[in-house]
Amino acid sequence: MLKIGCHLSVSGGFLNMARTALEIDANTFQFFTRNPRGGKAKALDEKDIAAFIEFTREHNISGFVAHAPYTLNICSDKAHIRQFALETFEDDLNRLEHIPGCMYNFHPGSHVGQGLEEGIDLIAAALNQLLTSELSTIALLETMSGKGSEIGGRFEDLRTIIDRVTHQDKLGVCLDTCHIYDAGYDIVNDLDGVLTEFDRVVGLSKLKAIHLNDSKNPLGARKDRHETIGNGHIGLDAFRQIVNHPALRDLPFILETPNELSGYAEEIMLLRGMYQE
Repeated sequence: MLKIGCHLSVSGGFLNMARTALEIDANTFQFFTRNPRGGKAKALDEKDIAAFIEFTREHNISGFVAHAPYTLNICSDKAHIRQFALETFEDDLNRLEHIPGCMYNFHPGSHVGQGLEEGIDLIAAALNQLLTSELSTIALLETMSGKGSEIGGRFEDLRTIIDRVTHQDKLGVCLDTCHIYDAGYDIVNDLDGVLTEFDRVVGLSKLKAIHLNDSKNPLGARKDRHETIGNGHIGLDAFRQIVNHPALRDLPFILETPNELSGYAEEIMLLRGMYQE
């Protein structure tokens, strides 16, 4: 069965998110750990989490992805921003230990003029401080579009980070279709070739989740502007290939398209109709 969902709001609690997912025929979902612009996270409600775990097990909802705030930049050129990122990241990892099977997705960061090598060094150093053998939560480096000084627009960036991390078993990758298309990876005309390249550089065993987004911009634009499924430059035929590809079809797919719940429900129905059981 296709494991697909969308980004949901955690403001009403974990159980409410799971119920919302069921209403739109989602069997996975993503949520922000706190305000996407940063700030203090809401205190965990143990009763809510216990009810959430029971509900999701009963309804076969799994493969959850928590998303770090956009302001988290562990390779910033400013020490106080890096410190904020470290503290937020550590707090999020500790909190997510209460959610079985939840992964933690984050943008690798922007080196802000320090250079790629320095940025990667800072990311790896932070991850070596944060990732421990005791963690059950897997952190996910997200593939990026390569705009500005973003790190992660090339598969080689991700591989270099992974190579410098001690607990590599606690680190995976989330592939964003809009981002890699904008970064110049032609998933429309050569999906097999892109995945072969990913496997050669990073390793498909590291691929843990997919952000499923169309793109408002053409191949290689390096802009990062998401579009609803089938209404951008990637198009429906490519998404049909993506959800059925042997290397991808069993992973959790998360929609981050510009949509309301009704739109997500329509996209989920559309993609389920494409999926070949």
